[in-house]
Amino acid sequence: MILKKTNILYFSILFLALFLEFKANSCYAEQVDTTFAPKSTGTPDSVRVNNIFIVGNEKTKKSVILRELDFITDFYYDWNTFLEILIADQKKIYNLRLFTSVEITPLLTGDDEAEILITVKERWYILPQVIFQLADRNFSEWWTNQNRDFSRVNYGLRLSHSNVGGRNEKMKFAGQLGFTKALDLQYSKPYIDKNQKHGLAAQLTFKENKTIPIRSAFNKQVFYSNENEDIIKKSFAAALRYTYRRSYYNYHFLTLGYSGTWVSDDVLIENPNYFQSADNKLRYLFATYTFRHDRRDNVSYATDGELLELSITKYGIIYTEELDEVEVNLTANKYFKISDKFHFNTGLTADWFLSTNQPYTLVRGIGYNPNFVRGYELNVIEGQQLYVHKNSFRWKFIDWEIDISNMIPLEQFNTIPIRLYLSANFDHGFVKDRNNIPENARLANKYLMGYGTGIDLIGFYDSVFRFEYSLNNSGEGNFFFNFSTPF
Repeated sequence: MILKKTNILYFSILFLALFLEFKANSCYAEQVDTTFAPKSTGTPDSVRVNNIFIVGNEKTKKSVILRELDFITDFYYDWNTFLEILIADQKKIYNLRLFTSVEITPLLTGDDEAEILITVKERWYILPQVIFQLADRNFSEWWTNQNRDFSRVNYGLRLSHSNVGGRNEKMKFAGQLGFTKALDLQYSKPYIDKNQKHGLAAQLTFKENKTIPIRSAFNKQVFYSNENEDIIKKSFAAALRYTYRRSYYNYHFLTLGYSGTWVSDDVLIENPNYFQSADNKLRYLFATYTFRHDRRDNVSYATDGELLELSITKYGIIYTEELDEVEVNLTANKYFKISDKFHFNTGLTADWFLSTNQPYTLVRGIGYNPNFVRGYELNVIEGQQLYVHKNSFRWKFIDWEIDISNMIPLEQFNTIPIRLYLSANFDHGFVKDRNNIPENARLANKYLMGYGTGIDLIGFYDSVFRFEYSLNNSGEGNFFFNFSTPF
């Protein structure tokens, strides 16, 4: 039975509404988290904060932490409301990704007065990293479709500083060899003004390849390299991003950038439609506006909160004869914390191109990160419109912190957290291909569904490893391994 793309939106909204109704009518009433409450025989009806003390921030400036606080001194707050504010503020400070742990403790000093103690444990900010990663879309693509070919590996060195000057500025440099030779330089300064609302970021990237995907056939990528193993693709990109953060959870981004790509004549012989013209160069300026509402408890692996992101990109501000395109993207995720051990996540993603044809460098579809339906990791389903609805019900069955301070005295590395979740997953989606390419007709313009179970491992510095077995509605099943959270 083939379902239209509107059915996906209908069933997704219905599914979410039923879950919300179930949660609202649950016999287990939510209680206020009182882990922040001091050990006292009584608590005040209201409280005034006299002072805020921060300890553990040897590198990080105090102003960076104070920016995340939703309370001020010399102001009275209802006690229960104040505890909820502290819980939210602790999550915001942790999501700066500057600390391995954050604790906020109210210390009552009178009948209605308190001092606030914020204790942080800083991460190691300067990290030289050896790059050793697969060039393919995911581990399963490399393992199965590419026959575990180690020539399809990128290797090199990445040097990053995630807290330059103690103000949460981030600087990254990467030099890479292997399947894709690349140089990448990034710098971001979240706040350039005294009120900490405006920020800037910049990025420069250069890449060259001897082997590239030039099209898809039978819902698999088709790669090409010439017999002399020459470089057949070079690309350069530069972008400048402006950030405006007026409130704690809402962000506005405006990005202006340039992209230039050259391919050899061989590529155009193999696929004359690789670009939208007969020229072997594609140049364009682009502009992207993005709105993000982010209230997740942990940006690396969320178990509570929500994420809403809407972006619109205009490709071709000048050089419109080479590219003139508009893309719209929507992401809406909701994370329900049922209890400390159980949570349910649901997320809807939609992406639209306004025109029928795009250069292959802008190809979109299910199978390209982050848009996938579990069970179809070995496939790419390309088109101009896509809809994906992902769902996971998870049970945390292990939550350890291993103390290795007797072996490693550095406090940034002397504790290894290990969390294990058992997940039950259900995804479905649809890709609209207006070109109706016969070779890809098996999965394009069809309702796609995948389901299964897995184990998620959350480790050091919130690293994620997922081991899953998934089935799809084409009757295929397989084990899959991934290095990131699904949404």
